[in-house]
Amino acid sequence: MKRRSAALVGNPNAGKSALFNALTGARQKIANYPGVTVERKAGRLLLPNGEPVELTDLPGSYGLNPTSPDEEVTRKVILGEFPGEAAPEVLVVVLDASNLEQHLVFAQEVIALGRPTVVALNMIDLAERDGLALDPEALETALGVPVVPTVAVRRRGLTELAQAIAEAEERKPEHSRPFVDEAERRVTAHAIAQATIVSETAKHRLHSKLDRVLLNPWLGPPILLVLLFVVFQAVFAWAQPFADALEAAVAWLAAGVQAALPPSLARDFLIDGVFNGVGSVVVFLPQIVILFFFILVMEASGYMARAAFIMDRLMAYVGLSGRSFIPLLSSFACAIPGIMATRSITDPKDRLTTILIAPLMTCSARLPVYAVIIAAFIPNKPVGPRGFEFIGLQGLVLFSLYVAGIIGAMVVALVLRRSVTKGAASGFIMELPKYQLPRLKDLAIGLMQRAWIFLRRAGTIIFTITVVLWLMLNFPRAEPGQSQVEASAAGKIADVVQVVVRPIGFNHEMALALIPAMAAREVAVSSLATTYAVDASDDENQTAVDLGSRLKAKWTLPMALAFLAWFVFAPQCLSTIAVARRETNGWKWPGFMLAYLFVLAYIAAGATYWTAVALGL
Repeated sequence: MKRRSAALVGNPNAGKSALFNALTGARQKIANYPGVTVERKAGRLLLPNGEPVELTDLPGSYGLNPTSPDEEVTRKVILGEFPGEAAPEVLVVVLDASNLEQHLVFAQEVIALGRPTVVALNMIDLAERDGLALDPEALETALGVPVVPTVAVRRRGLTELAQAIAEAEERKPEHSRPFVDEAERRVTAHAIAQATIVSETAKHRLHSKLDRVLLNPWLGPPILLVLLFVVFQAVFAWAQPFADALEAAVAWLAAGVQAALPPSLARDFLIDGVFNGVGSVVVFLPQIVILFFFILVMEASGYMARAAFIMDRLMAYVGLSGRSFIPLLSSFACAIPGIMATRSITDPKDRLTTILIAPLMTCSARLPVYAVIIAAFIPNKPVGPRGFEFIGLQGLVLFSLYVAGIIGAMVVALVLRRSVTKGAASGFIMELPKYQLPRLKDLAIGLMQRAWIFLRRAGTIIFTITVVLWLMLNFPRAEPGQSQVEASAAGKIADVVQVVVRPIGFNHEMALALIPAMAAREVAVSSLATTYAVDASDDENQTAVDLGSRLKAKWTLPMALAFLAWFVFAPQCLSTIAVARRETNGWKWPGFMLAYLFVLAYIAAGATYWTAVALGL
């Protein structure tokens, strides 16, 4: 006699595995589906009359249009297309009662197949805890299939669910209809969810209203832009007092060393290399901390996932999957974890495109470069319409640099997806976490970790490169009347580089700064500070980290703007290139990345410089 069969289906995080374990107990086996590394969980469910049913827990899926190997297996098993795997006789759709609208989208698609179906309204206790009172009978009427409330971890509703499975073969969905399109599924899901909710607390209503505003296709993007604008305004406005205090402390230490030690190479090394070099980067710690404070708050509050949902529409226009958003978002901190996070992208060409554009996301290492140039050349004054001058010009410029990187990444993605990585974008669905207030303890730990990473980087990579650069700037020693920088080994290398970058407005010191910046972006700041300090007089050395005044004395505004444009598009550090080589299994694509980013940076810097010159800036 053939054993009856059933399968649990539903979105990820619906509680299918907990329900499967509760229904089958120890009567289960786990293996892989033939030919794929997707787990197959099967067990024996005993019906109330003692009859056994083979129950399969299918991988979580958002729809029958697969975007991953897991979803492909689920689709094939449901439709009876998987070799050696008969289609299950009964489909049990597991819904998360606290996230009903999202889960109803896939449920409608399964019910539309016209197969014997039962709905398990799971985790109903969590929905009640969150302030939702649901009417399972209303949901059953709307869907036309049996609906059984369950709490798998407490074994509530298991007998009723087993009975519904036993009776399911005798009835098909009462008013199933053919699948139309995803948009109409979503509209219907919203209507059914609203009809199922009997009551909700003020807190839950507030969360729903927030989503209706923040996820609105017309209101959501402007709100996100305004929020990001406020973040970059705060990076300058809030950080300035702390940055000034750090700068004064470093200058005081440098002055003390200068007064205590006689003139020597050792004193020059401490002042020019350590205090002017490393110290010029450390003073930007407040900006780094403030930037990550906002990032951590957005993540902990649940807004970051909604930002991904908003950006998904934009990314679809350029041929990227919404799955690319999280790796690109990670790249704002550092491109290395961003590139590694692309492993979650199943489409190979989609993943490759994301890797290639990740360096265009403005990582935190560029912030010191941006901050020192903006502080030196952009007036700290409010701008805006008459009577509404409340926008800080420095924060506006910083915001524009980040936006330029994002726009550049989207344009490059559009070109790549229509040429070397041509292919169709895959779909993207994600669970939206509940809104919550960030925990102060978690924020403090996160900020301390980011501050420590920055300081450790300053004390290791940046310090090492600065020492090497100082040695190259001081040897061989200059003849009397000759500039030490021009006579040094580093100066000779810069002479060669300047031939290439002179047409885009870069001077000798700017050309020199580009070389060590390949190891780490922040080193551009310490490189400039060290270079200008080497030829400075003793009196100038007493203002140890006053790099801004030195830049203003030797650079023009078009040169400064061109330098900013270069760093928006220039290749990331060597560590990023190495990770890209590992993730793409060769040097072909990292080489392509280096080439196109250098060309893009050169064109952007040149266009910026000559436009600024033409405008008389």
